[in-house]
Amino acid sequence: MPQFTAGPAHKFRTGRHAPPARLRDGRCGITSGLHRGPGPPAPDHPRRAPGSSAVFFPDPLLPTLPDTPLELEAALQLAVAAAERFRGATAPNPPVGCCLLDADGHVLALAAHRRAGTAHAEAGAIAAARASGRAALIHTVVVTLEPCNHHGRTPPCTEAVLSTPARRVVIGARDPNPGVAGGGAARLADAGLAVAMAADLPGLAGAAGACARLIAPFAKRAATGRPFVTVKQALDSTGSMIPPPGAKTFTSDAALRFAHGLRRRADAILTGSGTVLADDPGFDVRRVPDHPERRRHLAVLDRRRRVPAAYLAAAEARGLLPFVAEEVGAALDRLGEAGALEVLVEAGPAVLASLDAVGLWDEWIVIRKGEGAEADHADIRGRDGRVETLALVR
Repeated sequence: MPQFTAGPAHKFRTGRHAPPARLRDGRCGITSGLHRGPGPPAPDHPRRAPGSSAVFFPDPLLPTLPDTPLELEAALQLAVAAAERFRGATAPNPPVGCCLLDADGHVLALAAHRRAGTAHAEAGAIAAARASGRAALIHTVVVTLEPCNHHGRTPPCTEAVLSTPARRVVIGARDPNPGVAGGGAARLADAGLAVAMAADLPGLAGAAGACARLIAPFAKRAATGRPFVTVKQALDSTGSMIPPPGAKTFTSDAALRFAHGLRRRADAILTGSGTVLADDPGFDVRRVPDHPERRRHLAVLDRRRRVPAAYLAAAEARGLLPFVAEEVGAALDRLGEAGALEVLVEAGPAVLASLDAVGLWDEWIVIRKGEGAEADHADIRGRDGRVETLALVR
């Protein structure tokens, strides 16, 4: 992934909502037996946890555990960074990260929910702490989303937390599902733990906002039944979407990596028949490592049934789940029913104008080619009027 800068003083390494570079993008230690999910093999330089005989291998999919104590804001941002690594792999579940601290603020374990049916973040972090022999030191559970209090494909996270000596729980965002919201926090508080929402604690407003943005797609589907709609648009310095003759793009390698990162985090792609007929797009993830065994939905808007059946068959052979819809509302309904949390719109001007006219978008990202030696940049606009500009540099 490229390094993204938001102004001269802030640098992010793993995406818009990753923590500052002081937390370092890298690896963290968990037991090799607990290494769930896909990813490159762990390096063969194990380490031992202090005071324990357990041998650990760094996990290449998670941020490095800091050696110094963390304030709650930094711990919550670290949990957000862990969850962001698996955004696009967890649907229909939300991405969640959990950081366990001892009484002095040292990180005992860090985990993230990796995909539906696997351990939730809280359970994964607790299992890692137990494997390291440090579970008895757990004092504070810092988690990006309210722990679940119901049985699903995995046991309730509240019971996992209550099985530890934890005294305090800091929650980044309340569960947006109206059927269960508040239940997890209430269960923990009723059991005698000190439970606090990050937004209610001094100095944690920024981290709480990062947690809210992290689960925005999950919240959108919980409220409406439809996925979060992210529009991606690339423009040259004149405002045109059309590359010069003989070229497929006019943006830099860093901008292309950013665009493929957006595709990686999406559960579905939405495009139009004009884009398919003009470009024969593959809609695969190439510039960044994709989530292994990930099959994305591909919704093609095609009222006149112009898209050849051969294109749809080839898309399915590449691992996509294609279907044709006559209008965008029907496509979003179908994607929501399939469990998709976020759809990335990669289409031409006609489809984008239609989406903008009816307001069926949640985040609009314009990647702009820089002038001369200036870096490309991305303008990110939300429905709330928030605009963020990220410089895309190598």
